[in-house]
Amino acid sequence: MKTLLKVLGGLIVLVLLGAGGTFTWAKSTTADKLAQSYEAHTIDFPMPWPLSEAELAAIVKERAAEKAKAEAPAPAGDGAGEAPAEGGAPAEGEGAAEPAADPLEGIDLAAIAMERAVARGKHLVEARYACIECHGEDFSGGVMVDDPAMGKILGPNITTGKGGKTEGYTPADWDRIVRHGIKRDGKPAVMPSEDFQLMSDQELSDIIAYLQTAPAVDNEVPAVSLGPVGTMLMATGGLPLSADIVEDHDGAHPKLPPNSEPTAEFGKHLAGICTGCHRKTLEGGPIPVGPPDWPPAMNLTPHADGLEGWSFDDFKKAMTEGVRPDGTELKVPMTLVLPYAQKMKDVEMKALWEYISKLPPKPTGI
Repeated sequence: MKTLLKVLGGLIVLVLLGAGGTFTWAKSTTADKLAQSYEAHTIDFPMPWPLSEAELAAIVKERAAEKAKAEAPAPAGDGAGEAPAEGGAPAEGEGAAEPAADPLEGIDLAAIAMERAVARGKHLVEARYACIECHGEDFSGGVMVDDPAMGKILGPNITTGKGGKTEGYTPADWDRIVRHGIKRDGKPAVMPSEDFQLMSDQELSDIIAYLQTAPAVDNEVPAVSLGPVGTMLMATGGLPLSADIVEDHDGAHPKLPPNSEPTAEFGKHLAGICTGCHRKTLEGGPIPVGPPDWPPAMNLTPHADGLEGWSFDDFKKAMTEGVRPDGTELKVPMTLVLPYAQKMKDVEMKALWEYISKLPPKPTGI
């Protein structure tokens, strides 16, 4: 009996030593991954996004209508518009054509561009890109993951207050952090940049314009602190960094989003934000980023595992009310999406469904 106990004790010691060694390796490997440097292209885009030719033409038309209304003849009987007295000769040079005035003269086009960019950016943040979910309602920092096993991953302060990370950011800096997952110093960010691969330059510019209207908030957000499960997952590739997931750090980004129409093209653009959880082809499956108790992401293809038999109304109800056609309720993290989906425009919801409903059916991922 004593011999058996000694053997068991020895095995336990070996297991503990092995586990300790494995975790030491995982911590070292994770630290190396978070310390490595990445390079991405340097791009530039205007902030705010300038008015388009169509917008300028609409302003000209509006101003012409206002001018015509102001110059319309007064009603008869008030002496206006009467014929000049006989014998009156026109003054020298009278009647000569005057140079056409610039129809946009005196209009603050920069202010109009900023106003419209901020409005578009507000909608993008509140209905489509869910920046608030990670960075907080006032953008001074929020909770992405706070779990003893996974660790504490907090969204940084992106206001201009003390502790803010975006003071003096150029368009290239914004591009690298948002669409490439690379911080200003070249180190990887724990940010879901894979979700923003289809974001256009204009949309990013509009989001920046809106974020810059946020009041400065002083808040120092602690750095990433991974727990034992998070450490092991990152070390073994189960918790990949966006900088590694993004396939091309030199490729061009779309300048403009597709037209806002109920088309599959626009829907595919909108669905880019879904890929981080539901995978690139939206077949769903286990979610690598998040607490271990998160359920697998739902299959969004028209497969028997997914949305086969769903109608647009079924889809809209699930997105905005969190209830499937069979009456079951959606779970976290999908329930976090509801407040954003509720603010989507009808054309956006229809376009998203137009794209998803036409996807090739695929079984749920593993």
